[in-house]
Amino acid sequence: MGMFTGKAALVTGSGAGIGRATALKLAAEGANVMVSDIHSAGGEETVAMIHDAGGHAVFQQADISKTADVRALVAGVVDEFGRLDCAVNNAGIEGLIAPMVDQTEANFDAIIAVNLKGAFLCMQAEIGHMLATGGGAIVNLSSVAGLIGFPGLSPYVASKHAVAGLTRNAALEYGKQGIRVNSVCPGGIDTRMLDSLAEQSTAGAQSSAEMMSPLHPMGRIGTPEEVANLIVWLCSPEASFMTGAVIPVDGGFVAQ
Repeated sequence: MGMFTGKAALVTGSGAGIGRATALKLAAEGANVMVSDIHSAGGEETVAMIHDAGGHAVFQQADISKTADVRALVAGVVDEFGRLDCAVNNAGIEGLIAPMVDQTEANFDAIIAVNLKGAFLCMQAEIGHMLATGGGAIVNLSSVAGLIGFPGLSPYVASKHAVAGLTRNAALEYGKQGIRVNSVCPGGIDTRMLDSLAEQSTAGAQSSAEMMSPLHPMGRIGTPEEVANLIVWLCSPEASFMTGAVIPVDGGFVAQ
């Protein structure tokens, strides 16, 4: 029996990277998992991996920047599994690297729509269902860019700082109703997003690991599974007195 046997979980952006690792770990701990992503191929692949490992998952495509998609997604979890016990709001985009004066309005709007508005819409829908069933746990993905600044990434930094703020506020508003809300802040993690940022920064001259590893006191970048371990713990009963926390998982990056 796993920690989440009989429980239902939602993981957005789970077609790859941290989201996929989280969905796999939740399923391995017994959860019924709703896998969601804007890209169907990756999401379906995650579901297949869960099934191959003996777990239970279904996929529902969603664009979290759209209210109708989010409401349908969360309703889909309840329709499929009868409940929603934990939600991991992981979906996000990095956008373009450029100094603030060169950032485009379209890039800013796109990042805010997914990273901030998307997290807000997801929490609204998730909390609404959790209130009806006596509580639950939510983990939002912020970033070390939600704790400190990064030149060239002003829209992304703004969105991730705001996610940390939303997390704290939701924790205060719903703590007495049995809903815990926390946020994790990954540093350099071996994902497609980090690869994209490395390509923009170095024109392909260095890999993401080569570029980012020396910046971390541990001398390496992290794995999606290392972030998933923290996310799943925060969703579990073992973190029963944790709410409103914004936690770096970054190999010491922000301790410098």
